[in-house]
Amino acid sequence: MKTQLFKTMLAMMSLMFLLAVPVMAENAYEIDPSHSSILFSIKHFGAGHVYGRFNNPTGKLSFDEKNPEKSSVVIEVKASDIDTANQKRDDHLKSAEFFNIEKFPVISFKSNSVKKQSRQEYQIKGDLTFLGKTRTITVQAQHIGFGKDPWGGYRTGFESKFTIKRSDFGMDFMQGPLGDDVQLIISIEAVKK
Repeated sequence: MKTQLFKTMLAMMSLMFLLAVPVMAENAYEIDPSHSSILFSIKHFGAGHVYGRFNNPTGKLSFDEKNPEKSSVVIEVKASDIDTANQKRDDHLKSAEFFNIEKFPVISFKSNSVKKQSRQEYQIKGDLTFLGKTRTITVQAQHIGFGKDPWGGYRTGFESKFTIKRSDFGMDFMQGPLGDDVQLIISIEAVKK
């Protein structure tokens, strides 16, 4: 009798696990580096703004539209992929005075919580790490939508605009001539796995 009960319980648990796997996979997306952007701007000598980007962001996204609190995002980019359309400046930004790419090759963001604010707006709280320092930040993100691509894939996308202080991460070189505030635009498109 106990053996039969154990077998029944084991079969039910296996069935529950098998049913749960497609649900988890259903919400899993992989960031498409060629259709995602990380843009930034910083004040230069008080006279204007310099703009740049980080190429080829990667990561994973889990988006549960019905239960947004179960959603999550992880984004990574190589610091060496900085691009301001000026090779001399990019080389300087990669040096120890700025991004120190030899010692800190990756910049990352990992969410801790996601809350729905309105129909398309979400509040995402998470840990931003670069130059060996991690700071918890809270950003607003807009869900752009869903779409099918010509290759049979299914996509979703988000965009967030926010400001950080570079000094919070120990990037103090040229404070004054260069602004402390860095404006960021993160635009992510991800393909369902």
